[in-house]
Amino acid sequence: MILTIILIIVAAIVILVLLMLWGYYNRFTVLLNRIDNSFAQIDVQLKRRADLIPNLIETVKGYASHEKEVLNKVSEARAALVSANKSGDMAKRMKADGMLENVLGRLFAIAENYPDLKASQNFSQLQQELSSTEDKIAYSRQFYNDSILSYNNSCKTFPGVMFAKILGKKPGNWLQIPEAERETPKVKF
Repeated sequence: MILTIILIIVAAIVILVLLMLWGYYNRFTVLLNRIDNSFAQIDVQLKRRADLIPNLIETVKGYASHEKEVLNKVSEARAALVSANKSGDMAKRMKADGMLENVLGRLFAIAENYPDLKASQNFSQLQQELSSTEDKIAYSRQFYNDSILSYNNSCKTFPGVMFAKILGKKPGNWLQIPEAERETPKVKF
């Protein structure tokens, strides 16, 4: 009788552990899928921004044809971002993204010197689209880091830490902006 009770208790514990293992496996899978999705959303917004930039450049060219240096830098930065996106390297993407943000700031500063350009409906619409896209990029980055936070919390808290080790899951990496890109861009003419 006692042996039967002990066997039932051991069987219940084994079943409980297996159910928890199954649950944590599914939880880690869902969280990793959320991380992949959030990183893909960043790519979507970076692509949207890269697609808007040629139209913006063409609009500015008509008004500020002697500002070719800045326009060329915007084109180069856009090409670097497209190339970095194709490479799949997160560090390259973030570096290229920072370069593009810097030269776009210079482009908009130049636009301030051209009242006709600022009044252009086409330029205003493109500027609003770009501004909206920048907000979406910022939100996507935040969502990515929030997804990493949820996953890392599951990997580092008890009992998830035990199941993470059993399943070979390691904490994810935060999306970090390099120190050089955290500084406010300086616009000089």
